[in-house]
Amino acid sequence: MEKTMTTLDVPGATLHYEVRGSGPVLLLICGGIYDAAGYAGLAGLLADRYTVVTYDRRGNSRSPLSGPPEPQRAEVHADDASRLLAEVAAGPAFVFGNSSGAQIALELAARHPEQVRALVAHEPPLLGLLPDAAHWETVIADVERAYRDGGVGPAMGVFGAAMGMGGDSDDGSGAEAQGEPQGEPQGEPQGEPDPEMLEMFARFEKNTGFFIGYEVPGFGRQVPDVEALRGSSVRIVVAAGERSAGEPPHRAALALADRLGTSAEVYPGDHGGFGAEAEAFAARLDAVFAKA
Repeated sequence: MEKTMTTLDVPGATLHYEVRGSGPVLLLICGGIYDAAGYAGLAGLLADRYTVVTYDRRGNSRSPLSGPPEPQRAEVHADDASRLLAEVAAGPAFVFGNSSGAQIALELAARHPEQVRALVAHEPPLLGLLPDAAHWETVIADVERAYRDGGVGPAMGVFGAAMGMGGDSDDGSGAEAQGEPQGEPQGEPQGEPDPEMLEMFARFEKNTGFFIGYEVPGFGRQVPDVEALRGSSVRIVVAAGERSAGEPPHRAALALADRLGTSAEVYPGDHGGFGAEAEAFAARLDAVFAKA
């Protein structure tokens, strides 16, 4: 299905965003080093029922900052999402976020509930909610130290070793902990990459430095406003992958659901199930939003 691409100026950045389909607005918020292209498969499956909006988060890919990079906070990214919804939606929208994108979605619901009709937060890595939160604070400090002393490679090594993730395609980097692709981007056709896919890979590689140097510390320490979420009129579904049990973001999803007085719903696949299991994942999202 055809998509339109344009930009939106927000304080401190210019956001690249894409719109497909027709129907009620559904905003998909990516995490990690992903950009709008990471949701292409999922968006295509939903565009016959929704106006699907995807975007590159500030500092990533085609959404440049207007100044030098600085530590990132979920609250600022949530305000970006709010401004984007004000541009594309006439009323409350459906929202899906994966990984750090789920953290942004939760902040959006807490800060701007009037703009969110329902949201699915898939495996937000809210490490501060875990029983071993002190351990994760040490990990984040180690990542910061490794980045300061050695750069992207050593910092990613520390982060990946601590997260111990990767599902079926783990390469030891732990990148899936924040929604990073491993090998072929999930949800994309297999085979020889075309020029568009090669460009996407290049963007993802460039995003890695911003992710580990400027996003991991702030997002890793983020604690959501649970009271605001519990008292919100927004329907919030916390989702956890059926094949990611025991991994930190899965555990964090269970902890968040418990804080919200609900249970996490099991979704297809692992931390990146929205790509590898796109058809089943799209069906689950549609079932949630159809009832909202």
